[in-house]
Amino acid sequence: MDTLINFVQDTGFAMVAANPKVLIMLLISFVLLYLAIVKKFEPLLLLPIAFGMLLTNLPGAEMYHEELFAGGHVHWDLFSGDAGLTPGLIDYLYLGVKLGIYPCLIFLGVGAMTDFGPLIANPKSLLLGAAAQLGIFVTFFGTRLLFDFTPFEAASTGIIGGADGPTAIFVTSKLAPELLGPIAVAAYSYMALVPVIQPPIMKLLTTKKERQIEMKQLREVSKTEKIIFPIVITAFVSILLPSAAPLIGSLMLGNLMRECGVVDRISKTAQNELMNIVTIFLGISVGATATAETFLRPQTIEIIIMGVIAFGFGTAGGVLLAKLMNLFLKEKINPLIGSAGVSAVPMAARVSQVVGQKENPRNFLLMHAMGPNVAGVIGSAIAAGAFLTLFLQ
Repeated sequence: MDTLINFVQDTGFAMVAANPKVLIMLLISFVLLYLAIVKKFEPLLLLPIAFGMLLTNLPGAEMYHEELFAGGHVHWDLFSGDAGLTPGLIDYLYLGVKLGIYPCLIFLGVGAMTDFGPLIANPKSLLLGAAAQLGIFVTFFGTRLLFDFTPFEAASTGIIGGADGPTAIFVTSKLAPELLGPIAVAAYSYMALVPVIQPPIMKLLTTKKERQIEMKQLREVSKTEKIIFPIVITAFVSILLPSAAPLIGSLMLGNLMRECGVVDRISKTAQNELMNIVTIFLGISVGATATAETFLRPQTIEIIIMGVIAFGFGTAGGVLLAKLMNLFLKEKINPLIGSAGVSAVPMAARVSQVVGQKENPRNFLLMHAMGPNVAGVIGSAIAAGAFLTLFLQ
């Protein structure tokens, strides 16, 4: 009988009775899995994030231990197991997030998969990408004023407005690691909802005549320009904001490998095998930080609210700057491409194309929108570097 009682007490069911909050987290993970598999909301990352959340909240599984990373630091002495704590699988995988390895490798893959030609052909796109970062800074000040977030928490929440999951994870892991789970879930959920969130804002801020503006075909960009661009951007941004160098450097290295034409093998590896492996590790380890103790707090609701506000202001910033630029330009810009500056590559550019073509079937905005889209990736990395420079002194 004693053996049977001990067995029951050691099962997960007894542990659930001691901490029923894990049932809520398991239910949330099931909902996210449903959204990823059935609704196809950013499945490549939402699925491993949801499964990581499932694993970390399984009673007794002991795959992730928050104590190893308490206070925002890696407690290497506890990894030896001498303190009565045995590190689990996800503890080791999470080191890639905490040390900033996975987000940079994701940026490497994004750079290798992305054509920077539209941005080089139309440098004005840089301004639209910069304007779309408005959501980041509005959210930063909004969380400080409305919810009394610390500067670290506000900066981590604001980065959601860049619509760039790896950047949000990179900044949050440095400034507010305790918010990594809620911020990652919010960032990738809203990225998946870009086709739902953006069109109403785009239509509200533009007239039918503006949405029908046709843009000329972009000039052809030479191979030399495409090779020089990532080198120059890396040097300039890294000197301006050294904290942004890991993200910008990785992004531009990936693009240089794509464009130079002499390293096709490693370029394809960065685009495919490496990107896929890192995506799995990143998603599982980020999802594992969403434990019941850290996720089930009022602050999570506040992050979700401010996340959608961040996306809204980011979209509005790009559209409104395009309208302003049209007051001074002979060749008008279709303001719809400004919304692509929120950085969700290439989804935001596709939304600009879809909305524009509904208004004017002769409208082909995709390549024009890719300029602000790429600029948004660079802009969000620069914003991340600015926050890290300000707060990690």
